[in-house]
Amino acid sequence: MATRSTIAVMHGPIIKAISVHWDGHLKHVGFTLFHHYSSERANMLVSLGDLSVLGRRIEPTLESGHSLNKPEKDVCVFYGRDNGESNTEYSVFESIEDFVTGMYMAGAEYFYLMRDGQWFVSTGKEFTLLQEELAE
Repeated sequence: MATRSTIAVMHGPIIKAISVHWDGHLKHVGFTLFHHYSSERANMLVSLGDLSVLGRRIEPTLESGHSLNKPEKDVCVFYGRDNGESNTEYSVFESIEDFVTGMYMAGAEYFYLMRDGQWFVSTGKEFTLLQEELAE
């Protein structure tokens, strides 16, 4: 069964968010974001839209033939780029409350937010530093 999550970047009051279908829990998406995605890479990730799977790398090698059905190891699988689906662009929210409500309605169980160069996480209540949650 999928553990859905959302990954978002915050610029001022504006939040851009995508959905992630698989492995949204702290041990996968949380760990991967914290160790492999800086603020710059988080923005690049969100710009490509909704994900099936989050990997350590955004771009596949040219020769791999990377797709939803034939993913390259450790590479993100995007519904738009890698499966040709439409309506997979990021969603825009004007507050954290709207972001959590909107993505909860879309099925998210974990909410990851890049704000001011740091990752935060929530399960629908308060946001805490991802680093602290991973240390527990």
